[in-house]
Amino acid sequence: MAGRPDPRTQEVMYPSSSPSSSDPHDPFSNSQAADHVYYDNDSDHNDYRPRDTYASDGSNHGYNDDGYYDNNGGYDPYGAGQPDTDSEVDVYGHKYAPSAESLGGPRVPTESSTPTFFDGGPPGSREAYPAWSSERQIPLSKEEIEDIFLDLTQKFGFQRESMRNMFDFVMQLLDSRASRMSPNQALLTLHADYIGGQHANYRKWYFAAQLDLDDAVGHSQNPGMQRLKSVKRRGGPKNAHEKSLHSALDRWRQAMNNMSQYDRMRQIALYLLLWGEAAQVRFVPECLCFIFKCADDYYRSPECQNRVDGVPEGLYLRTVVKPLYLFIRDQGYEVVDGKFVRKEKDHEDIIGYDDVNQLFWYPEGIARIVLNDKTRLVDLSPSQRFMQLHRVDWNRAFFKTYYEKRSFGHLIVNFNRIWVIHIAMYWFYTAYNSPAVYNGASSTALRWSATALGGAVATGIMICATLAEFSYIPTTWNNTSHLTRRLLFLLVTLALTAGPTFYIAIAETNSPGGSLALILGIVQFFISVVATLLFAILPSGRMFGDRVAGKSRKYLANQTFTASYPSLKPSARVASILLWVLVFGCKFVESYFFLTQGFRNPVQVMARMRIQACNDKFFGNGLCRYQAAFTLTIMYLMDLVLYFLDTFLWWIIWNTTFSIGRSFALGLSIWTPWKDIYTRLPKRIYAKLLATADMEVKYKPKVLVSQIWNAIIISMYREHLLSIDHVQKLLYHQVDTGGPDPRRSLRAPPFFISQSDKGFKGEFFPPGSEAERRISFFAQSLTTAIPEPLPVDAMPTFTVLTPHYSEKILLSLREIIREEDQNTRVTLLEYLKQLHSVEWENFVKDTKILAEESEMYNGPSPFGADEKGQSKADDLPFYCIGFKSAAPEFTLRTRIWASLRAQTLYRTVSGMMNYAKAIKLLYRVENPEVVQLFGGNTDKLERELERMARRKFKFVVSMQRYSKFSREEQENAEFLLRAYPDLQIAYLEEEPPRKEGGDPRLFSALIDGHSEFIPETGRRRPKFRIELPGNPILGDGKSDNQNHAIIFYRGEYLQLVDANQDNYLEECLKIRNVLGEFDEYAVSSQSPYAQWGHKDFKKPPVAIVGAREYIFSENIGILGDLAAGKEQTFGTLAARSLSWIGGKLHYGHPDFVNALYMTTRGGVSKAQKGLHLNEDIYAGMNAFGRGGLIKHTEYYQCGKGRDLGFGTILNFQTKIGTGMGEQMLSREYYYLGTQLPIDRFLTFYYGHPGFQLNNMMVILSVQIFVLTMVFLGTLNSQLTICKYTQSGQFIGTNGCYNLVPVFQWIDRCIISIFLVFMIAFLPLFLQELVERGTGKALIRLAKHFGSASPAFEVFSTQISSHSIATNLTFGGARYIATGRGFATARNSFCILFSRFAGPSIYLGMRTLVMLLYVTLTLFTGWVTYFWVSILSLCIAPFLFNPHQFSFADFIIDYREFLRWMNRGNSRTHKNSWIGYCRLSRTMITGYKKKKLGHPSEKLSGDVPRAGWRAVIFSQVIFPTIIAILFVIAYMFVKAFPDRNGNQPPSPLIRIAIVSLGPIVWNAAVLLVLFIFSLLLGPMLNSSVPKFGSGMAFIAHSLGVIGMIAFFEFLWFLELWDVSHAVLGLIAIIHVQRAIHKILIAVFLSREFKHDETNLAWWTGKWYGRGLGNHAISQPAREFLVKIIELSLWSSDFLIGHILLIILTPPILIPYVDRLHSMLLFWLRPSKQIRAPLYSLKQKRQRRWIVIKYGVVYILSILMFGALIAVPLVFRETLHFECTICQSI
Repeated sequence: MAGRPDPRTQEVMYPSSSPSSSDPHDPFSNSQAADHVYYDNDSDHNDYRPRDTYASDGSNHGYNDDGYYDNNGGYDPYGAGQPDTDSEVDVYGHKYAPSAESLGGPRVPTESSTPTFFDGGPPGSREAYPAWSSERQIPLSKEEIEDIFLDLTQKFGFQRESMRNMFDFVMQLLDSRASRMSPNQALLTLHADYIGGQHANYRKWYFAAQLDLDDAVGHSQNPGMQRLKSVKRRGGPKNAHEKSLHSALDRWRQAMNNMSQYDRMRQIALYLLLWGEAAQVRFVPECLCFIFKCADDYYRSPECQNRVDGVPEGLYLRTVVKPLYLFIRDQGYEVVDGKFVRKEKDHEDIIGYDDVNQLFWYPEGIARIVLNDKTRLVDLSPSQRFMQLHRVDWNRAFFKTYYEKRSFGHLIVNFNRIWVIHIAMYWFYTAYNSPAVYNGASSTALRWSATALGGAVATGIMICATLAEFSYIPTTWNNTSHLTRRLLFLLVTLALTAGPTFYIAIAETNSPGGSLALILGIVQFFISVVATLLFAILPSGRMFGDRVAGKSRKYLANQTFTASYPSLKPSARVASILLWVLVFGCKFVESYFFLTQGFRNPVQVMARMRIQACNDKFFGNGLCRYQAAFTLTIMYLMDLVLYFLDTFLWWIIWNTTFSIGRSFALGLSIWTPWKDIYTRLPKRIYAKLLATADMEVKYKPKVLVSQIWNAIIISMYREHLLSIDHVQKLLYHQVDTGGPDPRRSLRAPPFFISQSDKGFKGEFFPPGSEAERRISFFAQSLTTAIPEPLPVDAMPTFTVLTPHYSEKILLSLREIIREEDQNTRVTLLEYLKQLHSVEWENFVKDTKILAEESEMYNGPSPFGADEKGQSKADDLPFYCIGFKSAAPEFTLRTRIWASLRAQTLYRTVSGMMNYAKAIKLLYRVENPEVVQLFGGNTDKLERELERMARRKFKFVVSMQRYSKFSREEQENAEFLLRAYPDLQIAYLEEEPPRKEGGDPRLFSALIDGHSEFIPETGRRRPKFRIELPGNPILGDGKSDNQNHAIIFYRGEYLQLVDANQDNYLEECLKIRNVLGEFDEYAVSSQSPYAQWGHKDFKKPPVAIVGAREYIFSENIGILGDLAAGKEQTFGTLAARSLSWIGGKLHYGHPDFVNALYMTTRGGVSKAQKGLHLNEDIYAGMNAFGRGGLIKHTEYYQCGKGRDLGFGTILNFQTKIGTGMGEQMLSREYYYLGTQLPIDRFLTFYYGHPGFQLNNMMVILSVQIFVLTMVFLGTLNSQLTICKYTQSGQFIGTNGCYNLVPVFQWIDRCIISIFLVFMIAFLPLFLQELVERGTGKALIRLAKHFGSASPAFEVFSTQISSHSIATNLTFGGARYIATGRGFATARNSFCILFSRFAGPSIYLGMRTLVMLLYVTLTLFTGWVTYFWVSILSLCIAPFLFNPHQFSFADFIIDYREFLRWMNRGNSRTHKNSWIGYCRLSRTMITGYKKKKLGHPSEKLSGDVPRAGWRAVIFSQVIFPTIIAILFVIAYMFVKAFPDRNGNQPPSPLIRIAIVSLGPIVWNAAVLLVLFIFSLLLGPMLNSSVPKFGSGMAFIAHSLGVIGMIAFFEFLWFLELWDVSHAVLGLIAIIHVQRAIHKILIAVFLSREFKHDETNLAWWTGKWYGRGLGNHAISQPAREFLVKIIELSLWSSDFLIGHILLIILTPPILIPYVDRLHSMLLFWLRPSKQIRAPLYSLKQKRQRRWIVIKYGVVYILSILMFGALIAVPLVFRETLHFECTICQSI
């Protein structure tokens, strides 16, 4: 059939059993003829077939061609041609063992078919889903819905367990919606949200992938691009509307409007059943849409309707989900002996979730899906596709749609506008201001033209970006055309902006002053300005082929899924633009006057400076003449970096200003009239927290408020925050009024009165306590505007979801009262008692009362007269450990007390369970009639309240490892379930494979405290147990963990909470207000599909509502406070302004998400291993790109623990840094960076990646600055500098060099860098100022500076920038389990050294040597600031190490350091220098693929070997360039006669000898020792076990001696001139570094996993090591390795000693340990942690070690000192005759 028959003229008979009528629901027929009979399911047309056959033609998408479904005989569900992969069919045929409450047969009475639990009363006394009950005109009864589910399950082969789970899910969802609107409307809006509405992902996908055309054309034998053409070709007047998207949308709306409620329910059910078993496919939402489309089409085909027998259970999982799961799994893993082994592939080779998903975005992608027999899926008719899905060859369909290559190119592509704005503007500024460089002073035309080259620079950046973009995007149908177009346009622009300069330069030299040249220059300048503005403002995705707002259908998918940014309110958009105008306005003005103008004079002086009278043996005066020019180049770079840093400075200032202004506007600040806050609190509770609008006022507001307030106070008392007497002053009391008619009345607590009455003073809570903070935040938060609450029974249902891996559930007694190891010095309980002394006292009082009560029942009365003195002693155990009798009920209380103050899961669960309490409380207070109804029967009342709480709130903890828990963890989890029976635990259960060699089967299971025990196993029987296609943990764990449990959430919203958070009753009371932020309370009563109704549903849905976090580890010493402060500024201050101007993303917790919105768009986090390391932020970017709003609430906060130790904080920094590196590679950044409008792009950039890149810039600025100073130092030390008086009179000698402006410039630069570091403290200070008042802010700031927190800032900046840089070059992002312990443990020197040497200590040391040179040659007062910050790079880890400066420990550290350096050479040792060295090397070399030796090492997660490009740049080119720079500097210094007047011989040869000398010496030593060990080793090994270590020791000693000797030799050659020797040393260090890096990168093959070659080398025993044939080739490689290792060993040995020497002076101060602890922990000396107790034997041992190694240490210091001091003191008298030395 060529043309499609018009439905108005021809009635098409369906071959199905439905009533014959033309199809009124066909979305593509434009017939709205009135004569169609429309069966509404509420009308009672009994002529309709029974519902079970589902013959309703509800939403046939236009399959109205005759003979469309030709039934080719019976359909074989298994595809007989293909043997079943898993097992025989009959295995799947039999039913699973029914679990706790199974649906049993096809029809069971309602009571048992839904999981409901009643503790008493007849079963079913209350309905399970009260809002969906028969008295409410529901469109479908519960039984009918259940029939739908049963039918679908039989037709598609879903698992029955999954069906039960999804049935409960749907009913809870309908119950939740129907409780605040009519049931009809509830079902309608639900269908609109899932399938057909304005914001339904399915509808968006349907049009984006152009399936409307596929369905409209009918026979789709012309998919892909031809399909579009075919529509155009056949177009006549009749079909014109088919092209237009608008009419297609209209027809879609009509079709949806005409569907019966029954069909709507069926579609929802089908979607959810598909989703519920989809496992990893849930991460690919559009793929799920495609499966749904196929399933829906198949369902409505007669072939499905006419089937009688059901298909076996589990068919869908096996034929549809499992192939996709296997494809995704095999991308990253191979399975070896049932264990998953990571493949060595980086992201660019892995087809990840996003690539899979994007295949379904475009018709061309869907056309790629082919079956095994090479036919395309689209060539089948739509109704047949579903049953063919199991034959699809997925490997041929999927391809990479975006290459996440590791390179810095992503920064250019994603943030090209940032570079354009900065670099081009910098060029305009500096080119105009440095005419001396290009002779612009004499020629105006040249000056215009040179300045205009800024446009060419901008165009150049854009060209680089476009070229880089080519390499990240596959050259397929939908991408490259616009890139090529853009590239051509850019080349033209480049010609326009750069071309005239050549002409002008030539013309001006020949005949200066021509008017043509001038006109050309001016025109060129204006073209450049326009080009720069264009490139800076337009997103590159919108240039030449608009992919963001273009009308072409080709880009529709890209717009729908990556660029549908939610629009801002006009006021917010104005604020956003204003903010950026202010930031850049201030920046451009300040940069011009401060940076550029200040740079003008140095340029003028330096540009023309040529150095006279210098000479070099090889280069003559070719190099040294231009030293000033080299220096100037580096200065330009320096200025550019400062130019970048400036912007960030202004962004922080203005963002903070806006945020604080915003907080005043919201009424959040302490400066709002403060005393009223408490006085008005009761009124506010009544008005804002209670749903008072619908209540009949039977009671005084006071009565209601008093119940709420008393509940809050009592909950604090129960948490031991308040003592009894405080509670008395805070509660509402009933009092007798007295007088003629005595009646009881409520007296408000003195607390409220005292606030307004000045005369009344009293202490209501312990000062500075948790209780005070909580009450004041509660009072303060209620001053803001918050959404109206709904009555409890109308509020939506929500779920709290917590992923749990192996975090502590409850602390064991052992962990609380025993020290973990020697280094902690304190038990956890002691530590907690110090931190929470008030709470401990309250706890002890409580416990004593309890103990006395229990004694009253069994034992003598404690109230004797003479027991006063004795009772004091009796109470000691209470005060020490909180219990006296070891009965479990007492010890458990102490464990719980401690667990609630550490970061445990118990704390999280008990905090979040306050929601249930809050809901019960609100229900009871707002519905007094309920209380009356049950009279005095408190049990029944409690049950009714429980029922409400259980209906509205669920709590799921996803305990991935539950079935593998140890006994202790098992008991703790069981304790949680007993304490909170409504807690649900989702976990993974494993079953052995059905037949040998198969994969084990995994199930998602759910239990709660009501599940009964299975007698055989002693485990609880799961309520639901759903089979998974395979092991679900394919990524970094957390997101997979969330994903497997997400099918068990209930209701409309999810709160995502981490296992280290907390919540409080008074915050939980606000839950209805927070859920109101989703703007779904007041739903329009229109149908979303009606003619005009859909207009009400236009505004963008709210996807995520963020909340504040309070860091409860705040005042625990400097590090905890810093971590808290960072979170406070970022999570609160920045989030407030960002969410206002539309730039906030999702940072995880404790955010609420719109569950329906997120689950239809790929879940609440992304899960590709490595790439999605910070999984939460991707959910935010995903929601944002797809059109969801992200809000931030100021009035609600959760508690959160942050890491407290130095190491853990830095692990967290590293995780954030590497995660940011991975984000740079991700496609989300690409979409946001290239498609957002400029103001929102800037907000996104400076709010997220810009912060981390700024850290990199800061570190870079320090390095470049020191480099600049070294170069200026060479000039300053060798040349005569002109001198001027104060007034500017010249007093120097003639022939001098004028460097005065340059020195002024240096001072300016240092001030800028100083400011950039200090600005980091501004937001925190202002935040404190606003929220807590001036005093507290100043105290906190003083505490920070007193505790050397700037040193920590510098260090953490370096750590985060290092982790980004290494991540972008080498990869290796892993989820670092950030420890959550307390920071009382002392780490030993070698552990800290090995952890931080690579990231920071080496850099610090190199820079220190350069600073030494700078200090020797050009000292200004400002340089001391640099000494402080560079020193902190080296010693911060030790400075923040508890008890670092206790003398005995220090010496023991030294012993440990020496042992660490030397061990691991005769047998493998896991903690040794050699292990550390090999580990840091493998990043570049990678491990051997062919596994030899120990099989166990196969399982450790390998980092893929870095790509050669990355290695070439970072390991070869950069180090070489730096080495060359320093060699040039050294050669310049040596180009002048020395102080004896002799011209030095060639400095190059000198450098070569001294830098290559040690390497040659090492090689010689090693060769001799190698021969030695080969001959002697095999004989001596058995008799002398330490033979290997002995050889290594000799080699290492000789290596160190060689290194020192060569330095002394250099110094001697320099005639003991300190500054020259230091400069030589700098050059040598960098040359050697470059040589090592090149050797490692270029000449080393891959590393063995094991340490055998190292041992073989020293022991000489090469055989029997499992090396196989490698035993022949390895010695040569090992020789090369050993040469490098010897140099590295010597330098590490020296660096270690230098560090120890730097750390020695503080040890000599008396009581330094006490002082240090005071600064670290902020505890008074009296409160401080005692020194550890040692046994006598240990004491003797330690004393002996300290004496022995103390002597060694002092000797080594003296040695060092002598080597440096002797030449310095005797340099006049030390002269050696040495003829050969004269020639070097």
